[in-house]
Amino acid sequence: MSTTEPQGPPPLGVTFGSLGVLGPAAIVDIAQSAQAQGYSSIWTVEATGTDAFSMLGAVAHAAPGLDLATGIIPVQLRAPTVVAMTAATLGSLSDDRDVLVGLGVSAPGILRQHGEAPTDRPIAMMREYVALLRECLSGEPVTFEGDFWQVRRFRLGVRLGERRPKVVLAALNPQMLRLAGEVADGVLLNYLPASHVPATVSEVRAGGDAQIICYVHAAAGDLERSARSAQRDLLNYTMADGYANAFRAAGFGDEVDEARARQSERDREGALAAISNEMIQAIDFIGSPAEIGEFARTYVDAGVEHPVLMPLPWGEDRRAVADETMEAFANAFD
Repeated sequence: MSTTEPQGPPPLGVTFGSLGVLGPAAIVDIAQSAQAQGYSSIWTVEATGTDAFSMLGAVAHAAPGLDLATGIIPVQLRAPTVVAMTAATLGSLSDDRDVLVGLGVSAPGILRQHGEAPTDRPIAMMREYVALLRECLSGEPVTFEGDFWQVRRFRLGVRLGERRPKVVLAALNPQMLRLAGEVADGVLLNYLPASHVPATVSEVRAGGDAQIICYVHAAAGDLERSARSAQRDLLNYTMADGYANAFRAAGFGDEVDEARARQSERDREGALAAISNEMIQAIDFIGSPAEIGEFARTYVDAGVEHPVLMPLPWGEDRRAVADETMEAFANAFD
């Protein structure tokens, strides 16, 4: 007889990153619904829209049962000292929950809008950022001389208890995945089909034992009606080199190459048509609540330890689609 203890359901998260069309105030309702449905964390994104920590501050009071997570904030736009201060402040507003500081090296397009240049040393930049952030969160005086940041006699003025903010790295390529395993508490995966999770986890484990967190994209609805929205979404990411390489590694090289070729010829319709239904259903799944449940479970079976729903609000009533998708995702692990 096996003595292995039965494993319970994984902790579930939901991100507001795909729900910006509902307006910033909607995060309160989404968070309260998530808490009632048994979710354990809520995530936000930061690019050119909402400020991540302001959004989470609202959630801290409205839904105090949820861990608060950024997914992601660009390291080029917020100094490690400022992030340490903000995360510590947020933690003091939510004593019984974790603050997960999700960090990423932002895409060139986002950086240009902020007047920042991309780095040619993303791995070195991220390693240094995490090292300095952890020193700042220690509460001890910090003097730091790095290639990217220099700090003299910084000391965090917010007292931290035993529950400290955790560091999560967004990662796509093998080097960043291994770095996340080595230096972070968790790694955040995105736009990744479940079939490619095991290979990705292997890269993380080559660096260390960071928790495997993954955005799971899903929309309650009909594929034929919502395919166009999925094609537009995936095409945008296919144009980014990092995501394009990740899609190729996951088995969608034909779609990527055709889409990029058509886009270079200014053939927008041809580029969209290159995004196949197979690619859509592997990454931006569209289906019934039962099918969403099955899709969600494939990620956990593949090695994801904390699945985070990215509800895709594709339909005439965006909020209704988001609500139905959240309920289906939560029910998958009852």
